[in-house]
Amino acid sequence: MHLTCGLPGAGKTTLARSIEADCGALRLTADEWLVGMFGDGITFEENELFRSRIETLLLDLAIRVLKLGVDVVLDFGVWTRAEREEFRRRAAEAGARSELHFLHAPIEQLLIRLERRNAESPPPAFRITEDQIRLWQTWFETPGADELAPREPA
Repeated sequence: MHLTCGLPGAGKTTLARSIEADCGALRLTADEWLVGMFGDGITFEENELFRSRIETLLLDLAIRVLKLGVDVVLDFGVWTRAEREEFRRRAAEAGARSELHFLHAPIEQLLIRLERRNAESPPPAFRITEDQIRLWQTWFETPGADELAPREPA
């Protein structure tokens, strides 16, 4: 299980697509599922309401796929250590190795990327405001060195 970790605009989906191609992994990107289910006019409130439900279902799917011996990339962001640890615990229980891919960019760079993404990107890229990214930055827990080492199943 590959987990992409970082704030919006850090490059998670780009990396997830690269891992998908390099490893023959199944890539699960919540944004794409949200747009697939609700269209490109989904509001911020709808996104917040449904994202956790979709991510829960996608994690369950990922575990089933791991048990079949297929690599998975979860392109979720995984902002908290508790969430990352839970995902990795579930991967280990499924007999799978896990790896955390942390992407960091300074807030100034994130704002530039998000401004460009908001102006140019078609769905499934959601519009993100400066206020949102600054708030989310305060919620984000930077992974410790112990989290960055690949983990073998128990």
